[in-house]
Amino acid sequence: MVKGKNFRLADKIRYIQRKAADYDACVVSIGQVVLFSTATGDAWVVDRSEQLAARVARDGDPEPVHIEDNETTFRIGWEGQYRIDGDAFVYLDADTGRITSIFSPIENLAEVL
Repeated sequence: MVKGKNFRLADKIRYIQRKAADYDACVVSIGQVVLFSTATGDAWVVDRSEQLAARVARDGDPEPVHIEDNETTFRIGWEGQYRIDGDAFVYLDADTGRITSIFSPIENLAEVL
């Protein structure tokens, strides 16, 4: 659980999904949580401290993600873990074991994460 102040995570996820639909690279940080979209239409929400991740858009289309959200706190249904490997964002899906690599999704993403 991450404490926030006067924002809704669901709104931020919809925002980053719209950026992904526009194939626009963007980064939004909320404390330890970072949302980012790529020019390839993908979008992710990640927890920097635990290296957890969930995909929220693929090829410009929104992906479902489980969140519990109110005015001061939120919980995310994390689907896997990530790491930064050079210029790649590498995601390991906890259910399937599938590994996804996205190369250079955003300039300086490693510095943000």
